[in-house]
Order: sequence, then structure tokens, then C-alpha cells
Amino acid sequence: MTTREQRIEYLRRAVEVSRRARESGNTPFGAILVDADGDIVLEQGNIEITESNCTGHAETTLMEAASKRFTKAELWRMTMYTTVEPCAMCAGAVYWANVGTVVYGVSERTLLSLTGDDEQNPTFDLPCREVFARGQKPIVVEGPFPEVEQDVLTVHEGYWR
Repeated sequence: MTTREQRIEYLRRAVEVSRRARESGNTPFGAILVDADGDIVLEQGNIEITESNCTGHAETTLMEAASKRFTKAELWRMTMYTTVEPCAMCAGAVYWANVGTVVYGVSERTLLSLTGDDEQNPTFDLPCREVFARGQKPIVVEGPFPEVEQDVLTVHEGYWR
């Protein structure tokens, strides 16, 4: 089990990934995947969302890559750290990939207060815990973490209308 301080450090790494995503012209979200030994095995920022690719969220893209690289048994022992609570789509990707633990920095509701009705991110008000509760496996969810909230929000400053 990781300590709270370690979880905060992993979340800060996800914030750095989100910063790189924004710097490359994408929406400011980032996620990392940490194995049972505490090693970061994958990281992913949002990719360009277009008419032909509406699923470029960091978490969904990370789960796609992880599913190609690791077995479901390996993924169950891993933790995804993400800057913002996974949306319904991303929570579904986590569920189907079989990642056992999700740790996030700020809530989906906090994101909604930032994005409002911005058409680039029509944010749900649906906690990932509710999505996972409808499934058949006990995915552990931890968050939000007030210690990283300002770091996450800073990357979003000035991005949404």
C-alpha cells in the first residue's frame, strides 16, 4: 500500500503530464499507470479530440495502451493516477481494462465548475464511484486530494471559456 505522500507525488506527476498535453495544444488532462512495485509503467495526456476521434481522453487512451501491454491480472494490481476524476467513458475504460485502483486529484464536479457549458468538454456530473458501483468488481477509488487541487486547477487556468 502506498502512503498518502506517495499518492500525492504520483498525482503531481500526472499534473506534469497534463501540462505537457496543454502545451502540445490538447486539453489539460493527464494520467499515469503505476504497477504493484510502485513503478510508473505508462503515462498519457489527452490527445486531439476530433470529429473522427471523440475518445482521446487521457484515461481512455491510457487504458487502451495498457490493455495491449499487460494482462488483466497484472492490471488488477495496478493503480491509475489522474488529474481529474474519470468521466463515465473513462471509468468504463478502467473497468473493462481491469485496473483495480483509481486515484484522482480533483472531482468531476470541480471540473464542471471550470468548464461550464464549453462544448469542447460537456462534463458529466456523475462520480466514477457511481459508475463502478454498477459493475461486478470492487474497484478502489481515492480522491479528491486537496493537496494537489491548486496544481491541477493552475494547468486549466485560462483554458475554458
